[in-house]
Amino acid sequence: MKYISTRGQVPAVSFLTAVEQGLAPDGGLYLPETLPDISTHLKRWEPLSYAELCAEFFAIFATDLERSVLNNLVGDAYTRFEHPEIAPLRHLSKDKAVLELFHGPTLAFKDFALQLLGNLYAQQIERTGRPISVLGATSGDTGAAAIHGLLGKAGVRTFILYPDGRVSPLQERQMTCTGAEDVFPLAIKGSFDDAQAALKTVFGDAAFAREVGLSAVNSINLARILAQSVYYIYAWFRLDPRMREEAVFVVPTGNFGNVLAGWLAAQMGLPIAGFRVATNQNDILHRLFQTGEYVVDAVAPSLAPSMDIQVASNFERFLYYMESGDSAKVRSVMEAFKSGGRFTFENFEKGNFSSTRTADAEIPEIIKRVYQDYNYVVDPHTACGFQETSDNAPVVVLATAHPAKFPDTIHTALGIEPRHASLEALKSVPIVKHHVQPTPQSIKAFMRAHQA
Repeated sequence: MKYISTRGQVPAVSFLTAVEQGLAPDGGLYLPETLPDISTHLKRWEPLSYAELCAEFFAIFATDLERSVLNNLVGDAYTRFEHPEIAPLRHLSKDKAVLELFHGPTLAFKDFALQLLGNLYAQQIERTGRPISVLGATSGDTGAAAIHGLLGKAGVRTFILYPDGRVSPLQERQMTCTGAEDVFPLAIKGSFDDAQAALKTVFGDAAFAREVGLSAVNSINLARILAQSVYYIYAWFRLDPRMREEAVFVVPTGNFGNVLAGWLAAQMGLPIAGFRVATNQNDILHRLFQTGEYVVDAVAPSLAPSMDIQVASNFERFLYYMESGDSAKVRSVMEAFKSGGRFTFENFEKGNFSSTRTADAEIPEIIKRVYQDYNYVVDPHTACGFQETSDNAPVVVLATAHPAKFPDTIHTALGIEPRHASLEALKSVPIVKHHVQPTPQSIKAFMRAHQA
């Protein structure tokens, strides 16, 4: 299988090349040339373990990777999860379930993709003999998951941009307390969107990318999206058969990657009834699905910091499909949005998407209500998925992070402070971070100065 850029100005590449490059050279995002039909595989896949299912799914896409190698990479990726089911589905009532995606090493859903991506990068270095510099930007959880997916991998230097003071204290400690000499947490003044914009410009410098062996861990990397598609399939198998084709998956999201992964699985033949995009007060995606207008606004720091985003990178992939693969239209829309911060879609078709918005003041109240109704503690991001809506369809809410990562908000809501041993251990470790300006020039200068 080959992979094409959403902007259509570079040749198709193999899976391993798409993973290695992350962002396509024309600034677009990679997608499969054609989406496969997985519906014929579902019956055979249903009894598989999580790792077995992931290997079967990736075998369709990673056609340039030996199957035995793929099996080993996938099998190893899911050995560091605490729960034997990896992604357990917890039923709260007959029509409401929670897909727990926080049992990985950093207690967030990003571990599902980044444990595997770290292994893919290690295999790449072994295959080519070339070291790499991984650059990412995070609004909270991606950075920690990326760092912990790459720790101990020979030939990898990891640089993670994050907005200083705008992630939770424990999220920051997961990035800055590793003690690893090849990990560089880069604190910037500004928002995640500022970091992401600078990152994309750095990736657009082909000469610099070759100089430092640049690779991406953000959800611009297609391997991350595909890895996240797997847990939708896994969860669908564990639903009561009467719920399978009626259930709406409710997805807390800021960068659109988490919900896009499920939508792609549905486009490939997984019969999911619909998706609800659950935003916090930074609601660009909610406004899009309500009005057809994609309009950037100022980022307002919130109790759900991982969703404090106003420019959803993965929207470009969805746009490509909305425009029936018209790369010229994609380029036009993205250029208009980049220059003016706004684009209005004519005859916008939102398909099987709905959306909600949760203001900061509502989050503690929702946490309290969920606890009272179900004796279940949710983190602030997952709380956005429990925003009341008018439809009566059964729902699966994606629980994106462990509540212990946000003890202050949980304590405000419930009067208790959830804990996790891995987080408690970080509290006595010194923080080591580096301050850089959120400009391509500053980032490249820092990376050049910290090569092996």
